Amino acid sequence: MALAERPSIVACPACVATPATRTREQGAAEGETLHLSLPAIHCAGCIATVERGLLARDDVRRARVNLNRKQATLTVTPGTLPEALIDHLATLGIQANLLDSGALGTANDTQGRALLLRIAIAGFAMMNVMLMSVAVWSGAGEATRTLFHWLSAAITLPAIGYAAQPFFSNGWQALRVGRLNMDVPISLALILASAMSLYETAAGGADAYFDAALSLTFFLLVGRYLDHRCRTSARSAAAELAALEVPRITRLTDAGREVINLSEAAIGDKIIVLPGGRIPVDGIVIDGASDIDRAMLTGESLPIAARAGTQLSAGEVNLTGPLTLRATAVGDDTTLRRMVTMIDAAESARNRYTALADRAAAIYAPAVHLLALVTFIGWFALAGDARLALNIAIAVLIITCPCALGLAVPAVSTAAAGRLFRRGLLVKDGTALERIAKTDTVVFDKTGTLTEGQLEIDALSGLSDDDRAVALALAQNSSHPVSRAIALGLAEKTPAAVSQIEEKAAHGVTGQWQGQSVALGSATYVGAAPNDLHGAWLRIGDSAPVFLPLVARLREGADDAIRKLVDDGLQVHLISGDNHAATRTLANSLNIANWHADQRPEDKVAYLNSLAAEGHHVLMVGDGLNDTGALAAAHASLSPASAVDAARAASDVVMLGQSLAALPELITTAKQAKSRILENFAIAAGYNALVIPFAMAGFVTPLLAAIAMSTSSITVLLNAMRLTWGGRT
Repeated sequence: MALAERPSIVACPACVATPATRTREQGAAEGETLHLSLPAIHCAGCIATVERGLLARDDVRRARVNLNRKQATLTVTPGTLPEALIDHLATLGIQANLLDSGALGTANDTQGRALLLRIAIAGFAMMNVMLMSVAVWSGAGEATRTLFHWLSAAITLPAIGYAAQPFFSNGWQALRVGRLNMDVPISLALILASAMSLYETAAGGADAYFDAALSLTFFLLVGRYLDHRCRTSARSAAAELAALEVPRITRLTDAGREVINLSEAAIGDKIIVLPGGRIPVDGIVIDGASDIDRAMLTGESLPIAARAGTQLSAGEVNLTGPLTLRATAVGDDTTLRRMVTMIDAAESARNRYTALADRAAAIYAPAVHLLALVTFIGWFALAGDARLALNIAIAVLIITCPCALGLAVPAVSTAAAGRLFRRGLLVKDGTALERIAKTDTVVFDKTGTLTEGQLEIDALSGLSDDDRAVALALAQNSSHPVSRAIALGLAEKTPAAVSQIEEKAAHGVTGQWQGQSVALGSATYVGAAPNDLHGAWLRIGDSAPVFLPLVARLREGADDAIRKLVDDGLQVHLISGDNHAATRTLANSLNIANWHADQRPEDKVAYLNSLAAEGHHVLMVGDGLNDTGALAAAHASLSPASAVDAARAASDVVMLGQSLAALPELITTAKQAKSRILENFAIAAGYNALVIPFAMAGFVTPLLAAIAMSTSSITVLLNAMRLTWGGRT
């Protein structure tokens, strides 16, 4: 992957510092909003460093740090590159990653706010009606009872009419297409309870169900909001990947250069790609030489040299020199578009997963209606009183309405997600924990996942002081990722006085030092025997070339995480787009027996599909574009916050920090959450088994119905909260 000069250690300047001014100027014009994760900040000094450091830049208009969430919200001038801000913070000793505001819930959440408002209205109305119901239950006189029933009706009917709209709407949509869902019995119970209560009030009856209807609405809205919080609106990974296409390209014709839309490109066109640009089509280089960063598509750690005859793919990045390509594939036939199609198919397959709650609802909804119908028919046959039969049937509907069942999954999911968030793991998908709980195999990508994204020079390479000084001088004058890694690794040295420095794209850098010609670059460029290791060769005068090896540093916590996964009985695999030697070295160092190198994106997807065909449930961990298809195809997936947008969008969980140490806890917590969900289902089923016979026998009053619903719901919530009590089961 591209080499980034970002230190991984955060230095806090002063824990007693005060936060910086957060806005450059009052009333500054609005710009683009960016959200950064700051996983290692921990005090006011860190806040001051981030805010003052960012506001010192001309392209940052506002900066606000939230210490609790370890995030920064920035307003920047349009076109500001997030990578520039991240690199700037790195120079201040602050580690940062770009966050997707939509996936992380920082966008304008109108649906969540609407649910909270409905909860507030239902709760307020419920408390007031309950107060009046106490007087009725305490033996109020007939006139007082009727007055309180009318007051309850005046409060309840508008409150339910507004607060219960989500249930009415979803229930009606299901009935329109001839099916039942959980919202159908809920809506039916609310409508019948309200209508029957209004009828009883008008007829001067003793019983009304207003308090029970409001209690039902309140608890189910709480469950609906918890479920909404668990289901984030993550963007499609296929859409993210398609966004990498270059919208406008430069075509070379007999009349000269012309800028056209990408859709106008045709096979055989000559396309010019400048340094720093993304390759827009699949093609063959016909002119120029450069280095190509293909890490995003293949996972290769280092760029490849491109010259006449080299085949390039759409989505790769041209690093050092201008290139002219002859297009061999355009539109839907390019490598990038084929990857989009593959990922879209994988996402569609995953979306067919049926959650536990949905499966329970498919059984529960028709059963509730059947019980209520049987109750009505039975009592009408026995007593011949339609009013009595309907009252008892409504009581059955109310007491069996799925309050506890509606809270069973979202309450646990929210508690588990909160526990994992405190460990630096953000759960993005509502069914993620259920799928992760089945994990028996974990498949890792290599570069940027098990290792840091950048290579660094081996400190034990045995270079002399002159070698280091000359290498530093040459590396500092090159933009090549290998040169940047060498310059960063030798930064504490004093560079030699090298003159006449020149860089030849895709080859290396040359210069003069003490009357000798010096060169830093590829083996063929300096006259050395090639090897399959990462690094560069240094030649000084007529001396034998010296190899400067680059090594990949393990990501923090990788060794411990893999050891714990194996101890827990999980299989661990490594699949990488990197070369055989680099992949083998890493696999051996981590004791990973199952490893595969030189894997293209489609190879990774095929490998995961083969594991699935063998009955394995795979958790995929990756960070690059080349991993996106595998992340979408896996049973469940995780990516670090430093991953590309498409990889984060395809993942179920985002790792906000740098350490992999929390990965085993993700699987453990998911399994505990599944146990809590099944326990909640058992609680709900036990509650129904206990109260349904009494309700069908006509022994349940509105008071008992309200108490029973509240008790079962609170029990489910308390059981879910066990996940937050230090992970104890």
